[in-house]
Amino acid sequence: MRLKNKVALNTGGSSGIGRVIATVFAREGARVVVAETDNTGGEETAQMISDSREEAIFVHADVSKLADAERMVKTTAEKHGKLDVRTCK
Repeated sequence: MRLKNKVALNTGGSSGIGRVIATVFAREGARVVVAETDNTGGEETAQMISDSREEAIFVHADVSKLADAERMVKTTAEKHGKLDVRTCK
């Protein structure tokens, strides 16, 4: 578990490579925050990770909007107390 006790913020995690990155990070021990504009896909990714007994939450965010970007980082910090890794597709 190379990412044990790390917190990863993953943007674009609703499908494709973004979803793969989120699930691999979780499998490697990271607590994952999936930030995405696609609510359905983002929630599905977070649920898939949770169903595998890893930890994940979903945050609706459009990274092109400053308020959304600030909120996704704030939510991550409030939930986990830190942010170690940021990934994007």
